[in-house]
Amino acid sequence: MFFFSKKKVEPIKKTKVELFREYTFRAIFITIGAFITAAALETFLLPNNIIDGGVIGISMMVHYITKWNLGLTIFCINIPFILMALTTLGKKFVIQTFFAVSMLAIATNVFHGFKVTEDLLLSTVFGGIILGLGVGLILRSNASLDGTEMVSINLSKRLKIISVGELLMCINLFIYVGAGFLFGWERALYSIMTYYIASKVIDSVLEGLDKSKSVRIVSQNYREIGDAIMKELNTSVTYMKTMGGYSRQEKILTYCVVNKFEIAKLKDVVHSLDPKAFIVTEDVHEVEGVRVKKHK
Repeated sequence: MFFFSKKKVEPIKKTKVELFREYTFRAIFITIGAFITAAALETFLLPNNIIDGGVIGISMMVHYITKWNLGLTIFCINIPFILMALTTLGKKFVIQTFFAVSMLAIATNVFHGFKVTEDLLLSTVFGGIILGLGVGLILRSNASLDGTEMVSINLSKRLKIISVGELLMCINLFIYVGAGFLFGWERALYSIMTYYIASKVIDSVLEGLDKSKSVRIVSQNYREIGDAIMKELNTSVTYMKTMGGYSRQEKILTYCVVNKFEIAKLKDVVHSLDPKAFIVTEDVHEVEGVRVKKHK
């Protein structure tokens, strides 16, 4: 009955000032991301007939065939996908995506006509890096530039037999095959390379460059190890009861999260107290909350 009598925790409501500050910063980062993306498209990729995946890739091919304005083409093709996402992804996400696409349409016109290099490899590498940085900033601000992602999420929920990633892969496969017929297979291969580089940069932006590590330690000397970690690394630990699969004996698992640069020091601390300690480390892409420190 103890658990049922616990007082219900209500979500903390933000003040109007806090909401205004949050949406203002989000709009700023979306705008910066849109201009960075436009710079990659207009100064590296488009002049060399190298395309991105998704709606942007389709728009670039339509632009090549029809000579329509790229920004306006991206905007128009995205509109149906954005409206389709209204029921599944929410009004807030759709509004922010609409703003991001609008900013990209404006930004492409700002950078139109500039060309950094004609070297295909340089255009592929640096275009992919800059493109990934811009798209990553927009995704981190809870918005998107690619309607195919929204369609994939929607279809994946309805079909339930294929993942979002698999749907995106199928869509982009058709896009790059089309690019091969339109621009030549060499440009299609460069385009795939650009997409790969951009996706890796997007992951880095979303996950953060300063990755942390979660560490699980199983040892009989758990209390001494925990105290040493809190003292030497100035980070808190959590103790959890576990049971050995073969021995069927109760054990104590020590859990903590440290910076990737502290892993070597942590292992030295653990092995100095128990050379046979069982240690498992995993990547942690984002850590939030208050760090609990040991009080004297």
